[in-house]
Amino acid sequence: MTIRDDHALAADLATEAGARLLKVRERLGFDDPAALRAEGDRSSHLFLMESLARLRPSDSVLSEEATREERLDPRRLSAERVWIIDPLDGTREFSERLTLGGEGRSDWAVHVALWERGRLTAGAVALPAQGRTLTTADPPKPPAYDPAYDNKGRFRIAVSRSRPPEFVQKLAYLVGADLVPIGSAGAKISAVLTGEVEAYVHAGGQYEWDSAAPVAVALAAGAHASRIDGSQLTYNQADPSLPDILVSLPELATSLLAGIRDLHR
Repeated sequence: MTIRDDHALAADLATEAGARLLKVRERLGFDDPAALRAEGDRSSHLFLMESLARLRPSDSVLSEEATREERLDPRRLSAERVWIIDPLDGTREFSERLTLGGEGRSDWAVHVALWERGRLTAGAVALPAQGRTLTTADPPKPPAYDPAYDNKGRFRIAVSRSRPPEFVQKLAYLVGADLVPIGSAGAKISAVLTGEVEAYVHAGGQYEWDSAAPVAVALAAGAHASRIDGSQLTYNQADPSLPDILVSLPELATSLLAGIRDLHR
């Protein structure tokens, strides 16, 4: 593993963790989804924690798979550098086949982000089953919004497969959009950056590790990223809950925020 800087480190770690997860899935198969999910979470968390302890021993880490005591460690709040990681974002999708007897789903991810003195400074989202890693070292350039993609002037909003916010259906009607269910948060935000959708809206429960890495990449790529009220996304807080998010092509942010505001009056 070649370590050049924090951007490269995030990309290297996310990519290697993803490669290991693919091997776990190949080794265990899909017959026992619970066991596959547990081993995926465990093995990826251990790899990332051991790697960061070796390569960035002075930095703090906030991981989805950390214990409650580790998350509440007050040293994290006074640290100047904190890695925020999700070793397996989209555990459900990781353990599912697309069809009976078919290949596994590809809409899951590995997140590695660095928060430094109040802001996200580096990050990477590995999409192992898609064979790519999006990184702040070389952020993708989101395609310009094409209002004629379906000859109706509509655009696409990525939403949760299992718990799309109720208001998003009303928002889609209001702004003229179609809803596209996608698995993990990292896969949904990545879909904005690669042109599969134009926006991602979520409310109803998430944590810092769900969005830190993909938001770092989205901001580096020039996309819009905020809370659904337009306020800034903040990280390395005592309470890691970060329950709602909007990521979109910049030219759509104003209309989406206005639509959300109208629906919440």
